[in-house]
Amino acid sequence: MSTLFRLDASIRTAGSVTRTVADTLESTIAGESGDLTVIRRDVGRHPVASDVWPVSAIAGHVPASERTPEQLAALQVAADLGDELSQADVLLFAVPLYNFGVAQGFKTWFDVTATDPRFGPGRTPLAGRPAFLVTARGGGYGPGTPREGWDHSTGWLRRVLGDVWRLDLRVIEAEFTLAEVTPQMAALREAAKQQVADAHAAAAAGARSVARQLAAAA
Repeated sequence: MSTLFRLDASIRTAGSVTRTVADTLESTIAGESGDLTVIRRDVGRHPVASDVWPVSAIAGHVPASERTPEQLAALQVAADLGDELSQADVLLFAVPLYNFGVAQGFKTWFDVTATDPRFGPGRTPLAGRPAFLVTARGGGYGPGTPREGWDHSTGWLRRVLGDVWRLDLRVIEAEFTLAEVTPQMAALREAAKQQVADAHAAAAAGARSVARQLAAAA
């Protein structure tokens, strides 16, 4: 039996591209492996409280015998988040671009998780585990576009997931996702549909590859 950790950061439940592409990835892994346990963390709809991070971060530098009940509770939240990750054989992060930066729910979740001693500076307990980042952007941010360089999310996510946590990270991206509801982007609607179709195809292919990898390791 394999275990998938899935995190969703979209604030939308209907019409979310990251959620639907993540659904494709999850269902494909489940179909290929035949027996999959999924640990879900939805920080879009149920974010980690923003006041947990400063309490947990400071508590880590306080002797255990001197920690307050609030500090102990914050450290327990961080430990619970770390436990979810530690159980996973493969990890899936579905995180859209919001306001040119990292989705708030994901940033808070990451900051709190990083206060767990297992995920502190220099610690890489997840190194080498297969992982996917599914991200979506409402407009176009590629080379030569007016907003080239405005995406301050994807590069950061690659850094913390791939370089800091040392996950074997695969990135699946889609752009122009607001074209359907933005009159000024009407000319990009077909391109947007193709981007989403390509993202689903990449998710299915990546999921099949990882399912084979998990089966070989079993």
